[in-house]
Amino acid sequence: MRDRTLKYLLLVPAAVLVLGTTLWPLAVSFTTSFRDWRLTRSVTPGPFIGFEHYITAATDDPEFLNALTVTATFVLIDVTLTLVCALGLALLLRRAGVLQSLTRAVLILPFAVSPALVGISFRFMFNAEMGVFTWLAGAVFPPLQGVVWLGDRSAALLVLVFSDAWRWVPYMTLVVLGGLAALPREPEEAARMDGAREWQVLRDVTLPALLPVLAIVGILKTVFALKMFDQVVTLTGGGPGSSTVTLAYLVYSIAFRWYDMGYASAVAWILTAMLMGLAVWYTRLVLRKPDA
Repeated sequence: MRDRTLKYLLLVPAAVLVLGTTLWPLAVSFTTSFRDWRLTRSVTPGPFIGFEHYITAATDDPEFLNALTVTATFVLIDVTLTLVCALGLALLLRRAGVLQSLTRAVLILPFAVSPALVGISFRFMFNAEMGVFTWLAGAVFPPLQGVVWLGDRSAALLVLVFSDAWRWVPYMTLVVLGGLAALPREPEEAARMDGAREWQVLRDVTLPALLPVLAIVGILKTVFALKMFDQVVTLTGGGPGSSTVTLAYLVYSIAFRWYDMGYASAVAWILTAMLMGLAVWYTRLVLRKPDA
């Protein structure tokens, strides 16, 4: 058998796996989004109704608009906080040393924790009566004493942001560290010789050179933030009220609580379209030529 034929045969198992676990479910959910299908009425898909589900989501569903607002707010705060913290930690760990090397090795540990476990842990730590973070926040900032973090609409969303940032900041720090290691030191040294202060070197030399890496980190973090689901389930349950209901959690609620599979598929595809747009942007940024 020729090597040219063998390489395609070796790809068949992977292609079948991708087709069966990704492409086929996507195709089925896409066609379902154009049908009226409630499991409380029938176990088989109903008639085609065109774009009715999409129109309902955009014009006549306050739950969807609320989830869209919550998701946008969460993504904005989460991505900004993660990028700022990751950049700051990367700059601190940039210098060589035993402590810095040990810290780099430990940084990957939070990312190894499952998102569901992170949510459960933060739920205990922000418990109103015995949570360690609740006590610590009240001790450091007295006005925060007695705050029921998971019972307040704004505070609950912030706790959700903190839990996600705690998990992702270490990983993104390592990515930014890799970007810093690839930067040439000569421009920074030349700027210092010309009398520039450290913050001026950072602002005028380091950050502009690091922008492509920060853009990639930002896009990746946005993709993961848009898919926020596990911690919503285990940490807030979408509450209080619907203040932490993200789009991914709304899809779950529509499908497995209200049993409206057609509408759930439509909302899922709206979220998928956002993710596809970011994926295309990410691909173009990564594959862009240096002189482009």
